[in-house]
Amino acid sequence: MTAALPRTLDGALEPAWLTEALAPVSGGAKVTSVETVELIRVNATKVRFKAHYDNGTVGTYCLKAFLDQPNNRANAASVREANFYLELADKISVRTPKCVAAPVDREDEFGIVIMRDLIVDGARFCTALEPFTADRTARTLEQLARLHTAHLTLGPVDEIGWTPRQIAWFGSYMTEETLQALLDGPRSDNLPPGMNSAARLLEGLKALAAVDAKRPAVLIHGDCHAGNAFETADGFGLIDWQLLQIGGWALDVAYHINATLPAEAAEREERALLRHYLDTVKSLGGEVPGDDEAWEQYRLSPVYGFFLWAITRNVAADITNTFVERLGKAVYRHGSYGLLGVS
Repeated sequence: MTAALPRTLDGALEPAWLTEALAPVSGGAKVTSVETVELIRVNATKVRFKAHYDNGTVGTYCLKAFLDQPNNRANAASVREANFYLELADKISVRTPKCVAAPVDREDEFGIVIMRDLIVDGARFCTALEPFTADRTARTLEQLARLHTAHLTLGPVDEIGWTPRQIAWFGSYMTEETLQALLDGPRSDNLPPGMNSAARLLEGLKALAAVDAKRPAVLIHGDCHAGNAFETADGFGLIDWQLLQIGGWALDVAYHINATLPAEAAEREERALLRHYLDTVKSLGGEVPGDDEAWEQYRLSPVYGFFLWAITRNVAADITNTFVERLGKAVYRHGSYGLLGVS
């Protein structure tokens, strides 16, 4: 693209800019007007809209970007997500939205993703606290298994370059004092004893990063709660690829099972769900560890998801508190800290 990437919602929905951005799918038709269908603002802005063209056609799209940020603050995660759609999405078997444009300003680390509006085609996007059953979690685990075996098609994923392991970096994202202030609040109300310690969580994350660095690298989603899934007549798919990275498979699997299911259901169903995931990987041609090793990797890994939600500040309190509780209880139930050598 020749035009600078817009940093505001008004700019992103400006007809002249959209005319250029959508040219690859519009045949060069001019966007004459834009109709907003739905607007969602959490961390990133997501807007469903209709683009009316001068040839009488109408395109239905969904745009995602970090818009209207203070001082036009850049977000490197937006570049990672754009890279996923530009370079990987069409080469793997995971069900994802169809991207029609993903302009990127690499110098300023800013990207915009424009996708076809799946809702118009009958898809339904799940919500973060959607009541998942074990069967639904099994179906979404199948999509993760497809992602985790993407290297069979793509080649070594550690050579991609823009998907490095992130756990060690996450450990430097927030100071112990700031994290403890968050854990001293309502998000810890339903945690087991001793699970509201920022020092233990940071030590646990550090230890998990060291363990995970020795695991075989696969592509992992990095943020696979129910709110990042959608459902079509053909099955589930995954969205929100801004935390895409390489890492051990168990980071996604332990996060996903314990985020989508209440703690009691996760405890009851997790061994069968882990078995289903491993069998799916094998059916896709991937290698899996033995049962004992797989179970140990799983038991270590809830620390990752627990940390992600412990540091979260810009999501509704009911969502944040629920995920902190579910994942914190998983860390406690599995003795993850002790397995990692954290007292």
